[in-house]
Amino acid sequence: MMNSQEKLEDIRKTVRLTAPLEKVWQAVSTSEGMAAWWMPNSLQPIEGQEFVLHTGQYGDSLCKVTELDPPTRLGFDWGKDWHVFIELKKLSDEETELTLIHAGWDANKVTEFEQPHAVIRGFMDSGWERIVKEKLPTVLQG
Repeated sequence: MMNSQEKLEDIRKTVRLTAPLEKVWQAVSTSEGMAAWWMPNSLQPIEGQEFVLHTGQYGDSLCKVTELDPPTRLGFDWGKDWHVFIELKKLSDEETELTLIHAGWDANKVTEFEQPHAVIRGFMDSGWERIVKEKLPTVLQG
């Protein structure tokens, strides 16, 4: 049976950031903030609001904010299968822990661009590693 779901593990990235909670929240929950470390987008932090991620060679991806709990949690659907959660935890006045979870992977599915999830997951995993652990901290230092 090909239509059975074969879940692949969520991508999960956690990083300690040397920045106050509010600053990190601005970076992950606003269009300008997110564009600085990830990609151009039309995000508005309003639950139920649709927005677009401009993913370059892959065109535009439709997303929808599914949960919002400022200043610690943002969740959104990305495309037809994926879900991204960003959770923040205040460690001190100058340190924040960020956890990003990219869920919705299924070995039997392909993306809108006909790429198997199992293949794209590998690219995304290393992409998120670089984005969350190198790009975001650099942007926050600026």
